[in-house]
Formats: sequence, C-alpha cells, structure tokens
Amino acid sequence: MPELPEVEVIRRELEPLLKGKVFAEPALHMPSTIGHPNPDLFTASLPGRIIKNINRTGKYLMIKLDRGILTVHLRMTGNLLYVENSAFEKRFLRVSLPFIDCSALHYLDMRRFGRLWLTETEAELKEMVLKRIGPDILNDLCLEDFLELLSRRQRGRIKALLLDQGFAAGLGNIYTDECLYRSGIDPNRRVQDLKESEAEKLYQSILGVLDDGIKYGGTTFRDYRNARGALGDFQNRLAVYGRKDELCHCGAFIAKTKVAGRGTYYCPRCQK
Repeated sequence: MPELPEVEVIRRELEPLLKGKVFAEPALHMPSTIGHPNPDLFTASLPGRIIKNINRTGKYLMIKLDRGILTVHLRMTGNLLYVENSAFEKRFLRVSLPFIDCSALHYLDMRRFGRLWLTETEAELKEMVLKRIGPDILNDLCLEDFLELLSRRQRGRIKALLLDQGFAAGLGNIYTDECLYRSGIDPNRRVQDLKESEAEKLYQSILGVLDDGIKYGGTTFRDYRNARGALGDFQNRLAVYGRKDELCHCGAFIAKTKVAGRGTYYCPRCQK
C-alpha cells in the first residue's frame, strides 16, 4: 500500500510536470472511482481548470487548481502515471485525465479501492475527504506537538496508534515497523509505558525513515510505481519489514507477530 513516502515521491515528480496544464475532458473507465454521488458532474466540471500546484496531507495528494482541488487517494494498489501522449491502453486503467496539450494523467488500480474527488473549496475538501485525518506526520508536527498528541492517547499499543490516521497521517504498516525498529521500541509496547526519551527517539526515527523512503523513491513490493512508472528502491533497504527469520545486524532472527490485526516484523533483541 502506498504510504507517505510513495505519495510524496509522486507529488515531487508531478508538480514541475503539471504546473500550468489545462484539463481536457476526463474519461471514466470505472465511474465508481470518483468519490461523488454523480460522476458525470466530475466529468463536466474538470475541463478548462488549470493546475497551480500540488500538495499532500498524509497519503492524500491534492492537486490545487485555479478553481477547486482535485484529490487522489491511491489506497492499496493505485498508481498515478503521467504520459506525454494521452493515447494509453493498460490493464486496470480506471480514470484518464487528459490535458489540452495531449499529455495526460492516468489512474490505474487493480483492487479498485482508490478514489478521486473534485471539491470547490478547502472547507468542502475537509468535510468530504479529510474530516477524520490528523496532522501530516512529516510536515505538520514538531517534537513538542508529537509528545502532546501522545500524552492525549495513552491507552493502547504504540503500533496501533501510529497506524491510526486520525492520530497523525502518513504512516502505514511498512514504515511503522521500520520506525519502531530504529527507535528500539517493541510494537506491542503500551503508549502509557513509553518514557519521554523513548518518545523523542521515536519521533526522530519517524522523520529519518520517512526521509529515507522518499530519498530512495519509495517501497515497491508488487504494485507501487512512481509517476513515470519506475519502481522504488527502499524495499532493498528495509531493516525488518518482510524479513521474518532473516538475521538482524545484532545477530538475532527477525520475528513476525500480529499487532492491531496487521502482520508486524521486529527484532526481539533490539526491540525489548
């Protein structure tokens, strides 16, 4: 599933390519991909709108227009690909977003869970799409903010809390395991048992892991591709995720358990 680094990689690639482009009429190959009761309104409303810039909150990509905001959530298997020629045929193509210069964005999704929304205002975006989404874990939280949020959510296990997009947006299963490993915290630890020094180390680990994920183009196990269709490389640098029974650098074997219903990888020696 694309997490914050994958979406940020796509944002950075697309922004210089798309600034100033003008939308032509979209083609909805699977209308249910549009997060509106009336997908035809999306088709009729988008043409002629101009891209100003591209932002991100957590795993949501927001394309700011001269009128309104086009928001994309890739969910589990979504891909947003840019091509110079709008003529495009590929399996799992759900939505085509051509521009008047004949280039295009194409949204592909094997599992069909991803969604696109066109909203007219920031308030509508917040109400319709981001109502239950917390602050962006990378851009919107300083250390003091992070510690304050932790102090309000003392019940439960730390991994479950980090996965909660209402707590802070952006982390998913892969990067949460990597962050907890770097900070030496067992994913089953209860939030209330964390010392302040451990919470501070966790915050720094989160920033470091996310920065590395972005630096190396994201993580590709199966479906994720960047905006040009290339694979990420961070999967080759993961310390624990997906490495059950392999050796940690400390010499112990990496273990797998379940936390919050998710497969969870950790080192029993490094994360006591």
